[in-house]
Amino acid sequence: MELAKTNRMNDLLEFYGKLLTDKQQSYLELYYGDDYSLGEIAEDFGVSRQAVYDNIRRSAAALEEYEGKLHLLEKFTGANDAVDTLAKYLHDQYPDDSHLRHLLGKVQQQVAR
Repeated sequence: MELAKTNRMNDLLEFYGKLLTDKQQSYLELYYGDDYSLGEIAEDFGVSRQAVYDNIRRSAAALEEYEGKLHLLEKFTGANDAVDTLAKYLHDQYPDDSHLRHLLGKVQQQVAR
């Protein structure tokens, strides 16, 4: 399985997982999070490998659709990148300014929520 896709699915699951059914969440968590095979998931749930594959494919498509409409992951990633850039700039340009470090800490806390 491709690492970039696995990471993306785990990130999307963090943002939109609660919008899926419990079974969809379980399948995705086992497949992408715990690296279970289709056969292992099928055995645990008493269904066919094809049923697991179809469910995972549909569930992943639903997550991508949610992101396509809401852009929560994209906005979160953009905000984190901006804060990281700002932190580097402040560290380089104002290494001894405790007030700016305090303000940056507040911004980082807000982005992390």
